[in-house]
Amino acid sequence: MLTRRLSAALLAGAIAAPVSALPVTAQAAEYVIDTEGQHAFIEWRINHLGFSWLYGRFNDFEGSFEYEDGSIEDASVEVTIDMASLDSNHAERDKHLREADFFHVKEYPEATFKSTGIESTDDGFVITGDLTMRGVTKEIEIEAEKVGEGEDPWGGYRAGFHGTTTLTLKDFGIDYDLGPAATTAEVTLSVEGVRQ
Repeated sequence: MLTRRLSAALLAGAIAAPVSALPVTAQAAEYVIDTEGQHAFIEWRINHLGFSWLYGRFNDFEGSFEYEDGSIEDASVEVTIDMASLDSNHAERDKHLREADFFHVKEYPEATFKSTGIESTDDGFVITGDLTMRGVTKEIEIEAEKVGEGEDPWGGYRAGFHGTTTLTLKDFGIDYDLGPAATTAEVTLSVEGVRQ
């Protein structure tokens, strides 16, 4: 009888135990990329005839990432780019780049990237994800590193990252002949996110 009473008491105590006593799994915080404050950049360069580098950027894009310090493998990122915002500092060239020979912006006004996995490396981490551009979706890898994180002067909390990747133009249906030195484009991303 005593054993039954003790068992009942222990069972009742277990049921009544406060939820706060249960282990809690940390949730990744959401950060919005700070494009409004111009603290984020997507830039690219492509070889020009084997003689020099031609540089450009996308002026308008938005995105967010989920991240918790110490758990980079659980992080994720999504970005949407306004392809019409392409800017190589030359109006006639930009007009051509927006046409069907290249990005065909009228038909495909946006490009998107959504991560599918992140793996730590000795030098930082590699973000794997799906890039959809010009109606084609390809898996790409971005070599990245954390630049820093902490409280900002305005009462917020920020985290910043830098990454690079190389895109093969033909993978996205861009086969305009720019010569053998211009078959790929190097892309650099520098983003600063504000924790929500």
